[in-house]
Amino acid sequence: MDDVFQIGERVQIHLDSKFGEKAGWHAGTIIKIDPYTAHRSFYWVELDAEAQAILGMKQISVFNPKNIRKNET
Repeated sequence: MDDVFQIGERVQIHLDSKFGEKAGWHAGTIIKIDPYTAHRSFYWVELDAEAQAILGMKQISVFNPKNIRKNET
């Protein structure tokens, strides 16, 4: 993935099948980026109200860049 993400950017995060019924894409906003290595970072996403209700959490960190994409809307 060649996308570069910035704080304040609207994104969608993907949860895979191990999350059961909660799997799928969920919208939010990047609120913090914690570098891990020169090429990878943890992206902290504050979830939208709908995603918070579904997932039961306010924020989530995403490490694998294939599980985050820029929001189209």
